[in-house]
Formats: sequence, structure tokens, C-alpha cells
Amino acid sequence: MIRIGLTGGIGSGKSAASRFFEQLSVPVIDADSVARQVVEIVSPR
Repeated sequence: MIRIGLTGGIGSGKSAASRFFEQLSVPVIDADSVARQVVEIVSPR
């Protein structure tokens, strides 16, 4: 399996490249999204 990491500064096209890969049915993991979920405050039950 080939794994590719997208890196770059603000406005470098990472999101556009991710969308392109998704259109080709390539699985994409957005590390920013995962990081937000990890630190999300969950209300006590």
C-alpha cells in the first residue's frame, strides 16, 4: 500500500489536493480534523 502525506503552508492547496484524491475514491485522513476530535470537550453524562 502506498501512503502519501500532504504538507504545506496556508493557501498551498492541501485541501484542493485532498478533495481531488477523494473524487478518485482514495481514502483521505485529515489530521487537523482528527486532532480537533481528540481535544474536543465532551460534556459529562
